[in-house]
Amino acid sequence: MLRELRPAIIVLLVLTAITGLAYPLGITGMAQALLPWQANGSLIERDGKVIGSALIGQQFTEDRYFHGRPSATTGADPNDPSKTIAQPYNAANSMGSNLGPTNGILVARVGEDVARLKHENPAAPIPVDLVTTSGSGLDPDISPEAALFQVPRIAKARALPEEVIRRLVEDHVEARALGVLGEPHVNVLALNMALDQMSKR
Repeated sequence: MLRELRPAIIVLLVLTAITGLAYPLGITGMAQALLPWQANGSLIERDGKVIGSALIGQQFTEDRYFHGRPSATTGADPNDPSKTIAQPYNAANSMGSNLGPTNGILVARVGEDVARLKHENPAAPIPVDLVTTSGSGLDPDISPEAALFQVPRIAKARALPEEVIRRLVEDHVEARALGVLGEPHVNVLALNMALDQMSKR
């Protein structure tokens, strides 16, 4: 019986060593050597302190900052762990709302957002990504139109000319990958950091 089991045990140990140790260590080493910033989470630092990731959005609510897309992520209620509450951009619980276009809760939420945004900038059409969530709930980017829509509010809050804020947005638009993949977009965290830097000058 041992003669029959020996090949199976040897194959198990060899495959475990290859797929469980050698392969993960090799890929990790290659990633650290070739793409260290991406391999370590695309972390963004300011003054030596990590303030976020280029891949995960953050909740900005002050008028003086650009706001990202709404986020549908949730987390455990600290007062009652059996319940969940809204926790925007909760990276531990990536998800969409799964609410359909006829769902009353979704319709009410979008209606409130549209009313608020119309009050903020009545002359401009509201970009759809300012009132809809992404599939992951963690999208760190908005469209250039969504960023430009917010320029009057930010210019007023920071007492800066709109043209200065508009130029900052245009400088931070990232084009399609390889010229064809995806859509032009703006990273909200990077844009807000540049906004703070500009205000310090």
